[in-house]
Amino acid sequence: PTDVRDARCTVGNRWDRVMAEEDEAVRVLQSLRGKICEAKNLPPYHGPNKMRDCFCTIKLDQEEVYRTKVVEKSLSPFYGEDFYFEIPRSFQYLSFYIYDKSFFQKDLPFGKVSIKKEDLCKCNCKDSWFALHLVDANSEVQGKVHLEVKLNELITETGLVCQQLVVRIIECQGLPLVSGQSGDPYASVSFVGPSRLDQKRTKVKKKTSNPQFDETFYFEVTRNSSYTKKSHFQVEEENIEKLEIRVDLWNSENLVQDIFLGEIKVPVKILRNDNCHRAWYLLQPKDNGNKPAKSEDLGSLRLSISYNEDYVLPSQYYSSLNDLLLKSSDVKPISASAVHILGEVCKGKQEAVLPLVRLLLHHKKLVPFLHALAELDLQQTQEANTIFRGNSLATRCIDETMKLVGKYYLKVTLKPILDEICDSCKTCEIDPIKLKEGDNVEVNKENLRYYVEKVFKVIVQSSMSCPTLMCEVFNSLQILAKNQFPGDLHVKYSAVSSFVFLRFFAVAIVSPHCFHLRPHHPDAQTSRVLTLISKTIQTLGSWCSLSKNKLSSFKESYMCDFFKLFQEEKCIDSVKKFIDEVSSVQSKEPSGVNESIILKEGEVVKRAQGRNRIRKVHNFKRRWLRLTNREISYHKHSGKESLYSILIKNIIAVEKLEERCFNRKNMFQILSVDRPERPLYVQGSNCVEANEWIEIITRLSRCNHKRLHVYHPCAFLSGSWMCCKNTDEKAVGCTSCTGGSPANIQLAIDCDREAERIFSLFQANLPRLQKMEDACGSIDVYQGPQEQDESAHFTIQDSRVTFKTLQQITGVVKELDKFHEKYRIKRSTRAKYGSEENPIGAK
Repeated sequence: PTDVRDARCTVGNRWDRVMAEEDEAVRVLQSLRGKICEAKNLPPYHGPNKMRDCFCTIKLDQEEVYRTKVVEKSLSPFYGEDFYFEIPRSFQYLSFYIYDKSFFQKDLPFGKVSIKKEDLCKCNCKDSWFALHLVDANSEVQGKVHLEVKLNELITETGLVCQQLVVRIIECQGLPLVSGQSGDPYASVSFVGPSRLDQKRTKVKKKTSNPQFDETFYFEVTRNSSYTKKSHFQVEEENIEKLEIRVDLWNSENLVQDIFLGEIKVPVKILRNDNCHRAWYLLQPKDNGNKPAKSEDLGSLRLSISYNEDYVLPSQYYSSLNDLLLKSSDVKPISASAVHILGEVCKGKQEAVLPLVRLLLHHKKLVPFLHALAELDLQQTQEANTIFRGNSLATRCIDETMKLVGKYYLKVTLKPILDEICDSCKTCEIDPIKLKEGDNVEVNKENLRYYVEKVFKVIVQSSMSCPTLMCEVFNSLQILAKNQFPGDLHVKYSAVSSFVFLRFFAVAIVSPHCFHLRPHHPDAQTSRVLTLISKTIQTLGSWCSLSKNKLSSFKESYMCDFFKLFQEEKCIDSVKKFIDEVSSVQSKEPSGVNESIILKEGEVVKRAQGRNRIRKVHNFKRRWLRLTNREISYHKHSGKESLYSILIKNIIAVEKLEERCFNRKNMFQILSVDRPERPLYVQGSNCVEANEWIEIITRLSRCNHKRLHVYHPCAFLSGSWMCCKNTDEKAVGCTSCTGGSPANIQLAIDCDREAERIFSLFQANLPRLQKMEDACGSIDVYQGPQEQDESAHFTIQDSRVTFKTLQQITGVVKELDKFHEKYRIKRSTRAKYGSEENPIGAK
């Protein structure tokens, strides 16, 4: 069609201009999402107490980035913990370790699952059991080495020619932390052959993970036959195929054995064609350092993992795709739109929902699109009592919208009462079959009633805190429901309660860790209490939409007895009032803004501000860092009074700090209006944690009027800034800030990244797009009943409009793929094997 050809021509011209701009950067963004489910068949302890107290950690190489709760006295611990984080650096292995918790000694790992980065795609979006393998210290390596090897010829005083091997250890990068801090590394350099072992070592570099050695070592390769030293070989006996240089990295320990950090082996024959070899190498485990134990010896771990690596191009590349997606709400019928088609072709609709919702939200197109989707859903609903009960694209998009924009609403509303329930959980079991010996059902019933009434009260009184966008969505649902079922007086309430109670509050109550309301999955007893509360709340929320006898809807008799404790009419009035308020477009959110909401908190290491620099040992202390919507503060411990705080409105920059300043990784600085020359220096517990602190503080302070445009990436030490050597402590920064220009955003949405995710989904589903296109052609030719194959599952209301949209999608995706391929070729050409970006040993 002419429209498609014109679109392709326009896209081609635009991209040709963009490609001419050599300085445009491509961002490589990595993320990891998944679930640590459970372990089974763990080996028992030797002795009378055979049970274990275990927890699980996630590590990027040797850096811990996540830890579950401790499950006590179990050989089949259930964790059930979801995780998601951005990965801010390159890595080789993603590993999961099972640890024994010890109260008197260091926690020790006894089993692990390690997955190479390139193998993560094989287990994407799969729930699988993985055998646990033995943890061997000689296999726990991380980092890379830069070295240079030369072969020189020397002429002795007697005129004989002698060959000399020159090995220069230049530097290392990314060595693991030792006990949470940068170590004291050194390198051992060996020249190894069948009948020789010459060994030398570098100096120890103190407190660094990126040591700069720049030391050169000399080894004699050939000698004259008259050389008589016993330990030396004769030239004729030497086999060059078996000669190699071995570099071992160690961490120097004063009182105990040095810790192995990794090794590399470089064969001398590499110099046959070139007398000089200079390259980066990834550190490898020892030859015998990774002998996995049999799976039945150590048990298994069930995991669900989804790893994404996105190559995000500059914004101009996605303009045509964005145009196609953003006009979806205007396409008639909505089933022929690009967004709806994406939901149709993705087998797992949920993977398409998040990037779609975020992209449409960023461009203020979300509410009209949800309105059109819900209208399509209602056209297929025959009875009012089943309204929005399925897992359609509409319901999933609304679910994700509530979770995305309502997370702070949940924190204001539910977190205080959930903390009370989880921290001092009372017995609430009312099922006679599950009662334990000594339980009093009447006392349990009263405990449950107390919790339910408190939760119900905070929910129905929270309407003023409900985000405006959620109110607009609920208002739209009410209008559609009343138009679809004009004779049903209850449908306007059931349309909203099916989301706000059933899919929002009830889900957050039963799984508070999934909404960041609690740090971990609750224990079994607390989980049962939360399940009973959640079940009660969703039933109370649906009372106002039930026209029949309310108690007849319960399957369990004990629940019928329990609900008799509640005043039915009073609850119905409260729910109706709440739904009317959250469904009003006049709803605002002033009360939620006035309350202090804890957005993030955790233990960090902080550098003392203004302390005498001579007392270096006391300069860094562990503190509890807490971020709210009003201020960031640090405390001696969690729950203690604030020692120091900075108002969010006074923050002018949040930036990373270079490791060389204090020989510490994962440090960042917070600059404020009050003391711009005295930043608050903070060290995160790992790279993921530090990155999350920087991102969330930047997001909150990005609108501040006095934000800096430049900063110092190093500290002011010994009378000058380490970065620019300026001796004026109040000198302006020497590096551009990374926070970007001010923008009025409450949610950090990277629309280019979301467009890239959508492109990847379309690209992965090109065969299904073709099948849908074929189905449109069949419908257009033959209007009778269609064969019941895969195409019968596609929603095609207007085959011609759908066909046109499919061709536009295919054209845009194929054009965009060309530029990804050009970038991949350019990147592979630029990243020479052995370079810093592509070290030897990386697959």
